[in-house]
Amino acid sequence: MYKICYFVPETHLEKTKQALFEAGAGRIGDYDSCAWQCYGQGQFRPLQGSNPYLGSSGALETVGEFKVELVCRDHLIKEALAALKQAHPYEEPAYEVYRLEVL
Repeated sequence: MYKICYFVPETHLEKTKQALFEAGAGRIGDYDSCAWQCYGQGQFRPLQGSNPYLGSSGALETVGEFKVELVCRDHLIKEALAALKQAHPYEEPAYEVYRLEVL
């Protein structure tokens, strides 16, 4: 089992969650579409050669984003991450993947 954490602007919050759920992530026992989310503020500076969804090259950008966390079974992780990247608006989505032990 894995835990996926990612950061996304509100405009794409539901789209990215739905893509992950359709890929099979977010299932715990007899429940599906399970996720936890909170609102915060992210920052980044697009560098030369980037094609930013928000902001402009060389300028520090701050944006309200949601952090979303959900679980994913081992055999679905590659498909889930591909679905996240496809649905996410950022050129380089920020995400983390943690291996979990199920006891």
